[in-house]
Amino acid sequence: MSVVADHPAAAPTPTDHVPTGVFDRPDMPRDSAHERVVFCQDPDTGLRAIIAVHSTALGPALGGTRFYPYASEQDALTDVLRLSRGMTYKAAVAGVDPGGGKAVIIGNPNAIKTPTLLGAYGRFVESLGGTYVTAGDVGTNSDDLDIIAEETAHVVGKNTTAGGTGDSGPQTALGVFLSLLAAAESTWGSDDLTGKRVGVEGAGKVGYNLVALLRDAGAEVIVSDSYAPALDRIALDFPGVTVGSDIIGADIDVYAPCAMGATLDASSVARLSASIVCGAANNQLLTPDVEALLAAREIVWVPDYVANAGGLIQVEGELRGKDSAEVMATIGKIRDTVAGIFAIARTEGILLGAAADRLAEDRIAAAQN
Repeated sequence: MSVVADHPAAAPTPTDHVPTGVFDRPDMPRDSAHERVVFCQDPDTGLRAIIAVHSTALGPALGGTRFYPYASEQDALTDVLRLSRGMTYKAAVAGVDPGGGKAVIIGNPNAIKTPTLLGAYGRFVESLGGTYVTAGDVGTNSDDLDIIAEETAHVVGKNTTAGGTGDSGPQTALGVFLSLLAAAESTWGSDDLTGKRVGVEGAGKVGYNLVALLRDAGAEVIVSDSYAPALDRIALDFPGVTVGSDIIGADIDVYAPCAMGATLDASSVARLSASIVCGAANNQLLTPDVEALLAAREIVWVPDYVANAGGLIQVEGELRGKDSAEVMATIGKIRDTVAGIFAIARTEGILLGAAADRLAEDRIAAAQN
């Protein structure tokens, strides 16, 4: 893993300080050495950001920018390292050609996000010379990306009025929904969700659209979110949807985490009544061994980076100039991919996570040969 701290003069000044634990971290898989990890601080705007380029084996690293009030720089670093590795695997399994990268901006976006800060961040992205292409994530939206794009061409997910494809939330939700249909068919022998109780944790850009798809499919939906206006919108637009505060502990058939990750650990798995876990949140398992705990309770976990690939496919289409029909066709293949992962797992007697990883690693290895 290399830490790069050289930027053109026009870009915000990177810091010389590197948080402890960047190299050979015990909480990262041994196969996860990053090509480049870059730290930036711009005192004039308050920008503190990290860009992690995990792999460019398939193409320039593509991944969203998460703007979040991390408790510490170490937490931010851990998140960006895990997220960027996930993007590499997500693109490989989805059959699209960007590499894996991710960025985080440290701070509360409601308090410190300004056009000048976003401009400084755009110059930071530009300083990597196209090695990293950014998009939206938690805390950033298409309006923010339009501002970032004033400073760099290496950005996707802009508003349609700015030449982009807009919010990727609906396509991410569609991929999750298609993944759930495949999981339901494999687990219950039918993809009919009528009467199934689905707990959606997080009612933001993705969760809202997933609720719409689930309701159309006849599912009973219970939703939670820490942001009251998001729940108000759900209640207004989807009468009959139940609002809850403890989705994991609720009586549900499907747990769909669509907010922050790491909600599944030994204690939460013990409380979970669902038969299927399928959601949009990245890094849902606190540690990889949690999947074995789920399997021991006969709970199926659809690997998050497979289920939530719809948004990546959309912005990759924007990057490559693909038309909407081609993008939607690729998103539609997510269901077949999930079904194939189930088949591999059954045939070889391995967990779904291992089966998905194998698909990703085989494609990456082929690209490197």
